[in-house]
Amino acid sequence: MWFKLLIFATFVALSSCEIVIGQDELVDEVSGLYTIEGRVSPPDTILGPGQGAGGALNKDENKWQVDVTITINDGEYKGFVREDGQFIISGVPSGSYVLDVHHPDVFYEPVRVEINPKGKFRARKVNFVQPAQIMQVAYPLRMKPLMPFKYFQAREQWKITDFMFSPMVLMMVLPLLLMLVLPKMINDPETKKEIDNLQFPKMTNDMPEISEMLTSFLTGKQPEPKEKKPLPASRQTKKRKDQ
Repeated sequence: MWFKLLIFATFVALSSCEIVIGQDELVDEVSGLYTIEGRVSPPDTILGPGQGAGGALNKDENKWQVDVTITINDGEYKGFVREDGQFIISGVPSGSYVLDVHHPDVFYEPVRVEINPKGKFRARKVNFVQPAQIMQVAYPLRMKPLMPFKYFQAREQWKITDFMFSPMVLMMVLPLLLMLVLPKMINDPETKKEIDNLQFPKMTNDMPEISEMLTSFLTGKQPEPKEKKPLPASRQTKKRKDQ
């Protein structure tokens, strides 16, 4: 007998709750206010089990909902997650809204929810680069973690490749390699002889020294011209042949 009464009381309580919820939804629709609902997936799929706020081990693994906050239009409306992951944000008028899920360790992709005056919902991904490109998502919303936050950048380590390919090393090594390899690659003996006898002009002999320039600038005297050194015998003979 007592068992039947208990079942009857439970049935009456559930039916009354459904009536109250139905009345609230009816009042919202009549007043032009609507309810956005959905479900948030736990961040364990990204962080792994037992990882809480700040990346530390969370002793109460089932209370990840405490770290999650849901906002619409940067805090215009706020909501929280239930134990089963569901959320409801009531009292929202018709319009276009951006819904964000905030977690200290995991990033959730925002979703734009559009409610027309007739009470129809449409959800799509947020695209600030190409707003005209519409990618619809299912409604009620299903918010899934996308990637973990990285608050620290890994310190770069020294590598031998960074040293070998640095500009200073390349400027020093490449000319040396060219000087050693090019003569061996040329098979023509006359070309080899010309490269060996090639004498590059020295610009430093013709340029005045810095000390002489400073002295002439301070004293007002012109620097004494340098005596030209006689050309080598090989160059003199070459000039005579050209003439």
